[in-house]
Amino acid sequence: MKLLFRFSCLLLILGLGFTACKKAPKGVDAQTTTATNNAATADANDKMYTITDGQLQWTGTKVGGEHSGTVKISGGEVAASNGKISAGTVNIDMSSINVTDLKAGDGKEKLEGHLKNEDFFNTAAHPNATFKVTSTSGSGTDTKVTGDLTIKGITKSITIPANVAMAGDKISVVSPSFKINRTEWDVKYGSGLVGTAKDKIIHDEIGLVLSLTGQAK
Repeated sequence: MKLLFRFSCLLLILGLGFTACKKAPKGVDAQTTTATNNAATADANDKMYTITDGQLQWTGTKVGGEHSGTVKISGGEVAASNGKISAGTVNIDMSSINVTDLKAGDGKEKLEGHLKNEDFFNTAAHPNATFKVTSTSGSGTDTKVTGDLTIKGITKSITIPANVAMAGDKISVVSPSFKINRTEWDVKYGSGLVGTAKDKIIHDEIGLVLSLTGQAK
């Protein structure tokens, strides 16, 4: 009886561990719809900010583990007043994909190269991605931003939460973790959609955290 009990406990632990390793990244689901191709315009009283620094933190998961890293924000601008964004464009340097959970010589360069090649983001053909604001609601810590996200030449509209802080001539925008489905931008390597073996599946959702700072023009 004791042996049976121990064996049952072992199966439970293994089962829980296997389930945990299959979970997709944490974060709210970005509401993805057809792109509007209708960028918002600044309000008359808005201050214009040039984006001076920023990054996207990313997390990708698969059966058995996960990887994480960053992509640099390469520029853009934001129009805002009183903690409310009305317009903006964020430029993303896809060639800057960086893996942070691996060390140099320990698979870091190999994974970065794979993420940049045709299997994933094909940065030679599509070195830049963009996010163009089409509408917003709320302000400050209760901001929701809708915009057209273009990756690999494919544009989809997404809605994400954000925390907007303004002080003097500076602005910062930080999102909580949110998720997009990579297959909607034709990034299908390792996806179950293309018949990948279950023990080699890379989850379709990518976890993202956006952070940027801007300086008034």
